[in-house]
Amino acid sequence: MSFKVTERYNCNVIEFKGNVMGGPDATKLNETLHELIEKGHKNIVVDLGKVSFMNSSGLGMLIGALTTMRNAGGDLRIANATNKIESLLIVTKLITVFQHFKTVPEAVDSFEGSE
Repeated sequence: MSFKVTERYNCNVIEFKGNVMGGPDATKLNETLHELIEKGHKNIVVDLGKVSFMNSSGLGMLIGALTTMRNAGGDLRIANATNKIESLLIVTKLITVFQHFKTVPEAVDSFEGSE
């Protein structure tokens, strides 16, 4: 898995690509989130549009990221999940934990007025 971070208006978008399976990627993501928090960036949108596979460790990585951002006074939202990933979120009931949006712009807009 790889990811890139871009800043959009009032939040940062983290675009995941490939297989999301935790491990060293979880550590790298956690470090990136803490760097963003230190810079005062507390609203995150995770773009899952280019994710081809996610296992339980990948889900755990997302939950950890959500917890990190909420503990910092921010939030993490999911956007652009493929049908396969959305089904995984539904089956695990995590669809009720994350705010999710069909598109990245919708997720970015959802932060309006939350700061």
